Amino acid sequence: MKFLEKIINAKINGISGKELQKFAYQFNIEVSLEQAELVSQYLKGKNIDIFNETDRTNVLKEITKIAGTETAKKVNELFSNFIN
Repeated sequence: MKFLEKIINAKINGISGKELQKFAYQFNIEVSLEQAELVSQYLKGKNIDIFNETDRTNVLKEITKIAGTETAKKVNELFSNFIN
C-alpha cells in the first residue's frame, strides 16, 4: 500500500492545473481552471503527504488562504477520493 501512496503523493506534488481539473472532473467535482492553477502552483515541490492528516490539514489551510474556502473544500473532497 505504501508504494501506491508514494505514487499518488508524487503525482499530487507535481500536478498541473489542467491535470488537477481533469481528476476533479473524474470525481464529479467542479473546479475552474483558475482554481486548479492556484492549487497546483502551491502544491508543486512541497513534498506533501496527503495520507498524513496533519499534512493534509495544513495544505488545506494554505489553499483556503490562496484560493478560498470553496476551492479548499473541493480539493479536500478530491483528496478524500484519492485516500479512500
